[in-house]
Amino acid sequence: MTDHRRRRRHRRRPLQAARLPRRVSGLRGLRGLLVVLACALGLQGPALPQTRLPALGESASQDLSVGDERRLGEQLMREARRDPDFLDDAVLLAYVQSIWQPLVAAARELGNIDAELDRMYPFEIFLVRDRSVNAFAWPGGYVGVNLGLIAMTTNRDQLASVLAHELSHVTQRHIARSIGNSSRASMMSLAAMLLGILAASRSGNADVANAAIAGGQAAGIQSQLNFSRDMEREADRVGFAVLADGGYAVGGMAQMFERLDTASRLNDSGGFPYLRTHPLTTERIAEARDRVLMSHAAPPQPTLLHAMMRERARVAMDTSAQALARLAAAESKAPLATDRLGALYGAALAQERLGNPARAEAMAAEGLRAAEALTPREPMAEQDWRLALSQARLARGDIPGALAPLEPLPAADRAVLLQRARIAQQWHADDAAAAAAEVRRSTEALQTWVAEHPHDAAAWEALAGSSGALGQRLRSLRADAEARAALGDLQGAIDRLRAAQARARGGAGQEFIEASVIDARLRQFERERRQLALEMRGAQRGNGRDDSRDGGTPLLSSRP
Repeated sequence: MTDHRRRRRHRRRPLQAARLPRRVSGLRGLRGLLVVLACALGLQGPALPQTRLPALGESASQDLSVGDERRLGEQLMREARRDPDFLDDAVLLAYVQSIWQPLVAAARELGNIDAELDRMYPFEIFLVRDRSVNAFAWPGGYVGVNLGLIAMTTNRDQLASVLAHELSHVTQRHIARSIGNSSRASMMSLAAMLLGILAASRSGNADVANAAIAGGQAAGIQSQLNFSRDMEREADRVGFAVLADGGYAVGGMAQMFERLDTASRLNDSGGFPYLRTHPLTTERIAEARDRVLMSHAAPPQPTLLHAMMRERARVAMDTSAQALARLAAAESKAPLATDRLGALYGAALAQERLGNPARAEAMAAEGLRAAEALTPREPMAEQDWRLALSQARLARGDIPGALAPLEPLPAADRAVLLQRARIAQQWHADDAAAAAAEVRRSTEALQTWVAEHPHDAAAWEALAGSSGALGQRLRSLRADAEARAALGDLQGAIDRLRAAQARARGGAGQEFIEASVIDARLRQFERERRQLALEMRGAQRGNGRDDSRDGGTPLLSSRP
């Protein structure tokens, strides 16, 4: 047959779907089939989010080391801080941190945080502008809290129970353990399939091999589900002890499970419980109730501060005019004074955002008077009323009136510090000479703060503004660069430092000292950028894809 006819016959041959051979003979055939199956399964464990992750330096079949997990978490946080849904609300974040820190201290006291974890993990909590009821643990000791979770809780103990649960995921290193388990589950699936294929090779029946593949995959999936459920149970058990040792009412955990059960009924009919990664909510409610009965603990009590922060979360998570108008017009008829005052606080914040500062000021003044008359008094709730009153007066252009409510408050408090900086800068824009002393005082306070909190982007941004108002251009550029770096934008930080470097040439005195700091920070940022580039290239090679063409989907946003 001529070559021409052979080519024509080859072209006419129809394409056929790949099928398993009816007989697999000998070790060579089995080894070849193993390669095909490994490629088809992609034995790599669960898929991670499509973000630029650093190279981990070890195969996915091994657990993450503490150092690798921290590097992974830091890379995720660099991406998250630039996401529009990442929220730095000084008042709300301070409240969540006031609940979080006793839990971390309790975990240390109980021995859940050993010396290595304490040294390597920052145990940092952050807020996400998302309406969904959720909190989540990330690698390296980072825990995110959606505003929707805060908005649906009725007391601090309910929120603390969720944070204790997520903290236990971190301290028990469930992320690293799940990666190791996924690899073991994949190997188990492959072993089951190979045994079935070997049986098929002896029987000559391809259906046996196909059944073995399906059965092996199902076994691997079920193993993952079982492991996930076990981790959730462990987080519940460990979190309960952390919650109790942290000084919170343990009944908050049972209450929170009940609220979650109510919130999820519209989305969950209760079917197919064996496919869930979490234990059944009713099961978790029953276990939590049993623990509460055995502990003989007092029930959770509502507080004014929590009611206010719940309303603040509602205002912050939906900034549409319709939602704000609904909150601004809300008049609570709740029997508890704390709930009524919480609704008034949310209305005052909403009125200010809607551009009605006079109405917001009247509500804030009324709320402050009512809070000061409560028994027992709550100093932190009164402070937040004062901040709301100051903000409303600032929006109205009343500078002395905006400063007055802040006078009794601690100047070193972050929310107070940032509010005073906003007042000073607006005052400087209106009357530079009159504001000079306040701007100088604000600048000095901010410099002290960032020396102790070098990763506070909002404080650096405030310092950039106040330094610029004083004519300190180099310090302002450097502070702007530090703010960019704290938000994960190293290239932006480098660009600003280079601009400052060009401006600093020929400077003397204080300018020379600031220029030296700028040179040192520029070299450090450039080293960090090179290291990140190496890690991302390693991750791209490991993932078999090119992230340079990634569209840059926001990491935290849940919107389509």
